Amino acid sequence: MFIVFLKFSYNKAAVTEHMSAHNDWIAQGFADGVFQCVGSITPAAGGMILALEDDLETLQARINQDPFVIHNVVHAEITQIDVKKTTPALDHLKGAA
Repeated sequence: MFIVFLKFSYNKAAVTEHMSAHNDWIAQGFADGVFQCVGSITPAAGGMILALEDDLETLQARINQDPFVIHNVVHAEITQIDVKKTTPALDHLKGAA
């Protein structure tokens, strides 16, 4: 499992311009079964994605396709997590990546 922090970069002012494409990119991540949860970092610092992917390189390639990343609205920080315990509803996260 991976946690991706998308922290606002120097081009934060372009967020509105690229929001629709970014939301389409997020929707595709859910449709592909990779994104499990997304949310905003508060207060207004960027966003977070909980992702299930086979390996870091594949996830990095997906993140690099985010319009926010392409247009330097955010920079991505990816952290890999080896999940050991969950509530029963989140058992599918165990052993992921």
